[in-house]
Amino acid sequence: MKLTRPIQFITIFLIVFGLANLVDATTTSKTYTESFPAVVCPPTLAGLSSQISLSSTKTPFQRLQDQSSKTSAVKVLRLPVIADSLLVSSELTTPVVWQSRAGRWGGAALCIGPVASQWFVGASADVTTRGRLVVINSGLSDSIVDIQAFSENGKQQLQTINVKAKNYSVIPVDTFAPGDKALALLVEPQSGRVNSFMIDEQGQGLRNLGGDLVNSTNIASKSLVIPAIPTQKPVRGQTNTQGHVIRVLAPGQVDADLTVEVLSANGVFIPVGLNSRLIAAGRVTEFKLEPEVSSEAFAVRITATEPIVAAVKSRISASGKSDFVWSTPSPELNTLTMAITGLSPLIVFAGDQINVSINLTLVNGKTVTKSVVGNDIATWRPPSSARSITITKVNKGIHAGAIVTSVNGIGYFPFAIGSELAKIEIPDSNIQVLNP
Repeated sequence: MKLTRPIQFITIFLIVFGLANLVDATTTSKTYTESFPAVVCPPTLAGLSSQISLSSTKTPFQRLQDQSSKTSAVKVLRLPVIADSLLVSSELTTPVVWQSRAGRWGGAALCIGPVASQWFVGASADVTTRGRLVVINSGLSDSIVDIQAFSENGKQQLQTINVKAKNYSVIPVDTFAPGDKALALLVEPQSGRVNSFMIDEQGQGLRNLGGDLVNSTNIASKSLVIPAIPTQKPVRGQTNTQGHVIRVLAPGQVDADLTVEVLSANGVFIPVGLNSRLIAAGRVTEFKLEPEVSSEAFAVRITATEPIVAAVKSRISASGKSDFVWSTPSPELNTLTMAITGLSPLIVFAGDQINVSINLTLVNGKTVTKSVVGNDIATWRPPSSARSITITKVNKGIHAGAIVTSVNGIGYFPFAIGSELAKIEIPDSNIQVLNP
């Protein structure tokens, strides 16, 4: 009898405690909805032409300046863009936009979702520049955007702009550091659904010097890979007029010590003078890159003691005309789908042990499987009838980019996800809210 009451008390306590935990677990359960935000493609400025590569004719889109939010199906696999910026609900697929000025230059860029920051390493602010920064606000409220410029003369004055809802602003790049040669821009929105694109176009008087779209990167990093840098052999009887320049910036307060490795069909090596190269913090630095490689493309891997941003500018000839390409870093390759209708790109994979499984969808709907293997660097060109490429399996440490050649010029785009999956909590109904 003496033990009966304590045992009953303990039993009741455990039952009450268990029920309390059960009630607590029930009231704190959460449900979520997942979706891919619509990606934004740049507008077509005066004198340019644009086409967006898509993977399905049923892809919904809307024009940025439309007052309504009504969407329409694209109905084609390569959509011409007359003027307005477009919002495309492409889900898992990343669309690629190709812009060109007839007979002068061409360039490629990814249509991307809203991001917290974008680094653009490219363009100039000297007398040769005709470059522009396009800042797009695809949201329903006005946005405030900070633009921080760096040049060979250091950090420039911060500029803040306002962009109206469902509109865009075009800013000449020479307003950020007038007269300076080498630019790097950081675009950071304070509010709004903002994306930016950079057009680098150069000329001297009536002489065309080429142009390109400069793809952005989100953050500075101590290690980055630029996977696809085009090479071009000189025509018989002519000297090699091609040149590569690495542009790099350590945006922090501490100088960076960096090393540049070239990955090519000739092996992996460090060019003379690019081992433990010190660059000053806050100043854009450029140095020549002249590797002896036999392949049609190579890659570079840059490691530094401080976070950096970088890009490689390649002077090249297209259809007998002078042009240039900005090759930018790409993130580590993962499973993704890229729309490549009408582009016929040369795809370059860079990494130590390359083993990539690919599903290729053709314009007629058929699917082809492909495996790309190699060491250091591997190239593959899909057929011209391809409309999308899906990376289904890839080992760690691989990066990829693509080089596109047309009658107007040569462009580049990295293999990256245009829109990240967004997870939103769904509010739960709880009668205690009404009856506390």
